[in-house]
Amino acid sequence: MIKILHAADLHLDSAFAGRSEQAAERLRRELRAVPEKLADLCRRENCDILLLAGDLFDDGYTRQGYLGLKSALEEVKIPVFIAPGNHDFIGPDSPWQRELWPENVHIFTQPRVQSVALPELDCRIYGAGFAAMDCPALLENFCPEGSERYHIGLFHGDPTQSNSPYNPISQGQVAASKLDYLALGHVHKDGQFRAGKTLCAWPGCPMGRGFDELGEKGVLIVTLEEQTAARFVPLDTPRFYDQEATVTASAEEAVAHLLPAAGSLDHYRITLKGECPPPDMPALLERFSAFPNLELRDRTQPPVDIWGNAGADSLEGVYFRLLRQCFDEEEGESKEIALLAAELSRKILDGSEVVLP
Repeated sequence: MIKILHAADLHLDSAFAGRSEQAAERLRRELRAVPEKLADLCRRENCDILLLAGDLFDDGYTRQGYLGLKSALEEVKIPVFIAPGNHDFIGPDSPWQRELWPENVHIFTQPRVQSVALPELDCRIYGAGFAAMDCPALLENFCPEGSERYHIGLFHGDPTQSNSPYNPISQGQVAASKLDYLALGHVHKDGQFRAGKTLCAWPGCPMGRGFDELGEKGVLIVTLEEQTAARFVPLDTPRFYDQEATVTASAEEAVAHLLPAAGSLDHYRITLKGECPPPDMPALLERFSAFPNLELRDRTQPPVDIWGNAGADSLEGVYFRLLRQCFDEEEGESKEIALLAAELSRKILDGSEVVLP
């Protein structure tokens, strides 16, 4: 059996544009801690190989980011393979060309498939790196070589779009590859599929960087036996949540319902909706001060008096007067229907968005 840790899309040294410099630096520190988390997980899981499927850096790199990654990869003391992607493609200014890397690290520096045999594990690793921001289909006409028991592919590539400029990978190519495992990067949400004998999988990014990368993020632990299996393992990194809260009784109750009981450093963006008096946003943020990365957005509407002109001498007034009379005199379902008709009619007349129950 071979055990692999498969990670991708760290995007070290991301700029986190649009955030305060203090908030951006906090998130950069969290990202720089990811390589050490990978090394720790490798040790806990007794992994044999570490696969890194590209975009480890984000459009350039810093000395600090490079040294942190280098140190973590040296610590794992197992073979490490890297396939550069579209954000950290191989070029004269890339860390893959300019910097020194530990002896246990192999970087695929060519935009064509090459392979490395690991006789002690009876396996062969195939990979290639991006030479520019875009890359043609690297798996086209691929055929494994060698007599090893296990054959593993490592690429930064897009299995979701056939016309992708980022090494598009089709199910047909995966099936024809006859690999035991195809490790991908590029897509920031985890996923996997089987085609032929090959399990193709991607772990997503190990840490979200904004509200377009929501929820739990992590890596894959892959086992190669008679059949290959990939298990998602979340990392202890900050998470982003984008939620809506409909205010009924109070805005405080609506927000509290979506947050954990204890405080959290995770990033929450909660949009308040519904008809209610305007929420006191500064007071709400103070109430939930144990969530320093909480962002509240007020999309509530002031309550509307649906019966306001029920007695007016107009067609509208007569219409609402009849509905009010029905509401006052009826019981049960008929009463509810009259109220709903009045609410929807008032919204339509006011030009508000109407959502049918």
